[in-house]
Amino acid sequence: MAAEHYRGRNPFDGEPVEFWVVGDTISHERVPAAVTVTDDGWIVPGLVDAHNHVGIAPGLGVTIEQARQFAYADARAGTLLIREVGSPVDTHPLDDDPSCPRFIRAGMHIARPKRYLRDYGIDLDDPDDLPAEVARQARAGDGWVKLVGDWIDRDAGDLAPLWTRDQLAAAVSVAHEHGARITAHVFGTDALVDLIDVGVDCIEHGTGLTGDLIDRMVERSIALVPTLIQVDNFPEIADGADRFPAYARHMRALHAGAADVFAAAREAGVTMFAGTDAGGFVEHGRIVDEIERLAQVGLGPAGALEAATTGPRDWLGAGRLDDGDRADFLVLEDNPVDKLATLRAPRHVACSGRHLI
Repeated sequence: MAAEHYRGRNPFDGEPVEFWVVGDTISHERVPAAVTVTDDGWIVPGLVDAHNHVGIAPGLGVTIEQARQFAYADARAGTLLIREVGSPVDTHPLDDDPSCPRFIRAGMHIARPKRYLRDYGIDLDDPDDLPAEVARQARAGDGWVKLVGDWIDRDAGDLAPLWTRDQLAAAVSVAHEHGARITAHVFGTDALVDLIDVGVDCIEHGTGLTGDLIDRMVERSIALVPTLIQVDNFPEIADGADRFPAYARHMRALHAGAADVFAAAREAGVTMFAGTDAGGFVEHGRIVDEIERLAQVGLGPAGALEAATTGPRDWLGAGRLDDGDRADFLVLEDNPVDKLATLRAPRHVACSGRHLI
């Protein structure tokens, strides 16, 4: 494939952007024989979906080829880096497909029996086995481990934590000893207290955050991936939980307060990243929907775009169009800081140097 030349502007500051693509790699050294693909437009690093499950679909039983198609749908929408936070399918074979996004994985969900979606992850009969399982999943992933922090307790009929503070502290310590960061699925408030205090690296969803917990997240530099388009499904989830009326009421209340919670987190300085939670209730390829929702809860267009591009790329160590980086980027007709909707119709999507659009 011939070398290609791109020239445009950075949407965040309007400064010129120029680079060459040689094979699947960005180069800032001029390539005289390169074909100029564009000499105008707005260029952004490939979008990042920081909470995605290409190995999950309603009904489970996802094959690697089905996962590949989910990944293609995300890539066509501009998502060129996925943090896959839990999957029953090992998606590492997709790393050899240049038309797939780059993946950074968390292994399988770690939960307790009957305390999460059936067959989605590892169910520990003995919660004191958590540190050993964290070590196994750290080795299976790409630098992340995923805990289920709360889920419906059938005896209580409502959300409740899965782990004690001591168990969580041991899990965080083991993850960090193995060079992995640890994140937790949490809807309600109760589980957040211990998770934040023991120093997890990220909270997924976080609809139960309160003012004091938000302040503690800021103090401990704990990130938040709010998955707003998944939170939009909470009323539907509640409608399907007739057996547990307290849980249903709780989920509706969390949904009703979510926008204020996330706006308060943003105002306090919590670092937030875009994540769709695609794979269950949410279809793949909806990253722009999540970006637009983030803009509505206090990030604004520039903040929402940063939360899906440069911010998570720095957080995940993935590069942002620097020399030697994988050639993952979008060329846009209009400045997305002024018009986020332009992300829905990119002029070019380059995935590992290949033109998807």
